[in-house]
Amino acid sequence: MKLIALDVGEKRIGVAKCDTSVRIAVPVGMLAVDGKEIENLIKLVTAYNTDVIVVGMPRNLKGEQTQQSENIKNFVKTLNKTLVLKKPNHKTIKIFFQDESLTSVEAKNRFKNKPVNKQSGEIDAEAAAIILQDFVENLARRTKAPEPPQPSSDPTPPQTPSEPSKKPQFEPYHKNSTKKWTILRTILIILILVGGISFGLFAFYKKITSPAVDPDLCTGAALNNNAETCSTKEVSIPEGSTVSDIASILEQSGMIKSSLGFKLFAKLKGDTNDLKAGNYRMTPYLSLEEILATLKEGSSEDIVFRFTALPGETMKDIKKRLMAIGYEESEIDAAFSKNYDHPVLADKPADASLEGYLFGETYEFYTTDSPETIVIRMLDELYSVVQKNNLKQKFNNLGLTLHEGIILSSIVQKEAGTLSKEDMATVAQVFLSRLNAGIPLGSDVTVKYAVDQVDPNRETYTDNATALSIDSCYNTRIHAGLPCGAISNPSALTLISTANPANTSYLYFLTGDDGMMYYSNTESEHNQNAAEHCRELCNVSL
Repeated sequence: MKLIALDVGEKRIGVAKCDTSVRIAVPVGMLAVDGKEIENLIKLVTAYNTDVIVVGMPRNLKGEQTQQSENIKNFVKTLNKTLVLKKPNHKTIKIFFQDESLTSVEAKNRFKNKPVNKQSGEIDAEAAAIILQDFVENLARRTKAPEPPQPSSDPTPPQTPSEPSKKPQFEPYHKNSTKKWTILRTILIILILVGGISFGLFAFYKKITSPAVDPDLCTGAALNNNAETCSTKEVSIPEGSTVSDIASILEQSGMIKSSLGFKLFAKLKGDTNDLKAGNYRMTPYLSLEEILATLKEGSSEDIVFRFTALPGETMKDIKKRLMAIGYEESEIDAAFSKNYDHPVLADKPADASLEGYLFGETYEFYTTDSPETIVIRMLDELYSVVQKNNLKQKFNNLGLTLHEGIILSSIVQKEAGTLSKEDMATVAQVFLSRLNAGIPLGSDVTVKYAVDQVDPNRETYTDNATALSIDSCYNTRIHAGLPCGAISNPSALTLISTANPANTSYLYFLTGDDGMMYYSNTESEHNQNAAEHCRELCNVSL
């Protein structure tokens, strides 16, 4: 279940989001109160595929509602009318009030040790995250209680508890009926019961409800060998089709593993009667939840689709993904080569590509969205990470521009992106030490990137010795300093770890055959580590 929370103020509305499968509220940003706040909020609800909206309800020190409480009730009344009218994602969105006593104070306390621009909305977003975290925790406790609370049928707006000494509580907005709350409670109970079934039944269910094609086969280098398997296909659902008919069609077209798994999943989700006929474009690595969402939306012009770019991927990988869902190569190339006036690109040289800037994340877009819209959204997501973690200043403190920090982070991503945060920070320290000492980085992953650009099939560079001698600005074996650009899109964790390197003095590292990192201060120690721990991996072809 996907939730967003709102901290409604007179000038700004703080926004946070959460998925109950994770139960961690994350600040998103803020919306200006400028007359378009409801319209912009509906767009967020659509983009995040929201099921529940949580609105903070202020109280004074006596636990009584204030004038602002009445303003918020009027805001929610207007919001609910718009939700009923537009019905984003064809959903009935539930609205809850959550006591937000002292929430803004706590949010400000979290930022007391660093400068904050009030206009940026960081405090508002943090307050919304606190409200949402309280709601999620209260929801979890109520789910476990013997008698979960029932929403009031009273037509007057709901009242949050008046006792200031109690833990902040939540109440549903009065438009959400007892029946709707019962459905939500039933779904939660089903999820809990599913978690308690035997391992064998659970394993069987997971098998028949997993994607028809492993998503890992449709990303990165693996996509080169599985282009046909991962390609988008047309699926036609005739009028009057039952859920059994649809399941059979999807199984025959290779979009799902099992018609039984699809029917079970649809029944558990309660979506057996809401699936629409039409012609669809689908990929076999979609989850059943994504397929159900597509069939519920219908095959209209403004259907929303999900697009995933994984950390460590390159622009070539992302281009293949976009082409697989129907975008033309020429329009993707045009979008990737366009000059964007975006704050996250302020330090990027004019002749540098967007490599490293297309942030890895799962996004939702309309099918009418252009590749330029997709690129801008990915830049926005990267900028949010940079701003939230003060990465520009931290890289500056290390003697790097933000662009150089992204380049270094992209190398760390490829070298240690699957390891721990501590390993990433230590690898970053090794590279920074070598940069400061004027020693070539000596990173084989940059050499591999260089060869991939000119000889992806290894027709010329047939062995490692030849590859390591390639005359390229990306070859950090023979050129000191950073390469001329990033070699992948680093994750948020990699960017943060690189901007906060470990307090060590190593000059060498290697990944052993056991997957562990081995560090050393001298070349002789490094060679000894290679002899003892890297007999196979160190000889893998680039």
